[in-house]
Amino acid sequence: MFFGDYKKHSDAKINSSLLWEYNIDQVDYAKMRNVIVERVIERGWPDDWYALLNLYGVDGVISAIKELPYLNDKDMNFVTHVFNLPLAALKCYTNKQSARRHWNS
Repeated sequence: MFFGDYKKHSDAKINSSLLWEYNIDQVDYAKMRNVIVERVIERGWPDDWYALLNLYGVDGVISAIKELPYLNDKDMNFVTHVFNLPLAALKCYTNKQSARRHWNS
């Protein structure tokens, strides 16, 4: 795994600018797991990834990734390679595949 040494970075913190619209002192990290995981995937730096993995563990992050309703193609491919997941395991991928598209798009 790309972030396999995340336990060495136990002091890493999620950047509060990723959760700019929330009061960071009152964030319930358990309830907002999917939001936080999505923000780190979309805009996070390595320290944010280390903090995320220390906070939820690899299995918790993978579980959240599978539940996310939307990720762009680049982010989907990134997380499938980093966590060795098939694209079909992601809800955002199956939603995208089932969406009707115009014939020339």
